[in-house]
Amino acid sequence: MKAPVAAPEEKPAVSKREKYLYAIGRRKTAVAKVRAFPGSAEFQVNKRPFGKYFQTKDLQKTVLSPLSLLGLEKELGFEVFVSGSGIHSQADAVRHAIARLLILRNPEDKRTLKKAGFLTRDPRVKERKKPGLKRARRGPQWAKR
Repeated sequence: MKAPVAAPEEKPAVSKREKYLYAIGRRKTAVAKVRAFPGSAEFQVNKRPFGKYFQTKDLQKTVLSPLSLLGLEKELGFEVFVSGSGIHSQADAVRHAIARLLILRNPEDKRTLKKAGFLTRDPRVKERKKPGLKRARRGPQWAKR
């Protein structure tokens, strides 16, 4: 006998907080997952304020550069989850994710963002250590005697 099929449940009303755009950005081993909420100006990184996570002006400028290029600094709010690598690579990963997200929002911005280099994922990662060597390419010092 087959089990009775349950009726599909009604979905609750979608709140404004649930309507968002989503993108992932990467750099070295850093991965940034970004949600953008239209109409909000709140910017959180790993549940901390943006200025507390990226403390230097240089890192903040790096992260916000796709927005400032298109003049959208105050139009979107962001919720970012970033992990891996160091703080500079995390900033570049967030920039990459924001640029990808802006294309989802408006595909016409792709040419501008591509020209600025924000859509290219930086593929450079640390090379692995090889056996018999001290590091990836550094061999042991040779001594004649």
